[in-house]
Amino acid sequence: MRSRCDRSSRPTCPPRASTLSSDPVGAALTRVAREEGGRLLALLADRLHDLDAADDCLQDAYARAARSWSSRGVPDEPAGWIYVVARNAGIDRLRREAAEGRRTAAQARVLATGVARDEAPDEEPADELLAEYEEVGDEQLRLLLLCCHPALSRETQVVLMLRLAGGLTTREIAASFLLPEATVQQRIVRAKRKIRAARIPLVVPADLDERASILATVLGLIFNEGYVAHSADAGTLTRVEVADRAIALTRAAVEALPDSPELAALLALELFHRSREAARVDSRGALVRLRDQDRALWDRGLVAQGFVVLGRALAMRRPGPWQVQALIAAEHTREAPDWERIVRYYDTLLAMTPGPVARLSRAVALAEVRGPAEALAEIDGIDGLDTFHLWHAARADMLERSGDAHAARVAWTRAAELAVNPAEADYARRRATGEGASPAS
Repeated sequence: MRSRCDRSSRPTCPPRASTLSSDPVGAALTRVAREEGGRLLALLADRLHDLDAADDCLQDAYARAARSWSSRGVPDEPAGWIYVVARNAGIDRLRREAAEGRRTAAQARVLATGVARDEAPDEEPADELLAEYEEVGDEQLRLLLLCCHPALSRETQVVLMLRLAGGLTTREIAASFLLPEATVQQRIVRAKRKIRAARIPLVVPADLDERASILATVLGLIFNEGYVAHSADAGTLTRVEVADRAIALTRAAVEALPDSPELAALLALELFHRSREAARVDSRGALVRLRDQDRALWDRGLVAQGFVVLGRALAMRRPGPWQVQALIAAEHTREAPDWERIVRYYDTLLAMTPGPVARLSRAVALAEVRGPAEALAEIDGIDGLDTFHLWHAARADMLERSGDAHAARVAWTRAAELAVNPAEADYARRRATGEGASPAS
């Protein structure tokens, strides 16, 4: 039996951001979905004990809001309005299932006590329901942790996080990651089926540290995709909306898990990186590497926020890899970075999480301390990065600084061939032809 919330009758909702400039209803719906969607879904999923049903009812409420607000205007409490409508839809659903003898009858009676209404509210939601909505706490944490359950693939974790906790539509996720919309939809459907079939509970797990670590990894992946788009079709260096969505989700995770220093450090790292956005490309959209950026263009407000958040993380005295990476990013915000300190940070990071990419970054920093020849030897000693464009770019830079122009051009050419992001590929091509080299290079 189909419920009123079934997808077959559901319009795409909320509207796409690009259509909202003159549409106050669409703008209000998008704001609620972006800023409150995760909280709404978490609370509904907790009340209904069914993630899929909660999502169906929330989407149905968005659709009803679009119709109702167009004629009646946007209510004073739009998120509360949507919560009440979705909640009542959930009650209706449970009532129908109860009438059919389903085991959810008892839960329906609890939910329906004194507050259920069949129609959307014509007035502002009752105070007690707004209070219930405002008190959401662990529910959001449970939803964040569910999205990154170890039983789900990393790709699915990312998509679920954006769709359920981030409030993005399937179409927007597909556009952000340059995937077919059908592919994203299939991943979401399969993930929900797996959650249902495996009876994965919407609970806070006993081993919270392990799940928080996965959560940080997933959020970091989302931010990285926004910071440097990993597709030739991107056309730009960054996808700002994806990066900002990752920051918003990380803030929510930090609020839900205030005792996790690694999540806080990830947020600090994201803020430090995001602060450079205006300086990362020139007026033609060409990439400007970190050492050549006009630091006056950096957003000092975001830098200040990053230092505050990082300070809180470090005060917990439980060091971890995200904290070390945030410390490195923090050092780069200074007018004259202490390169010896940065090398020591990389030594610490490698002791915590050995890896070739971290070794490459350390070698680049080492060049500032001991010169390009020693850095080049370090880079040549790293295995497993032959197809990584930044390994070739780092070699090219060191060769150029060592005076071997021919070998540098060969390496820049190889970096350009391997780079996927168009801005990065264009930068390497220009360096291969002798353009774009800074006086310091």
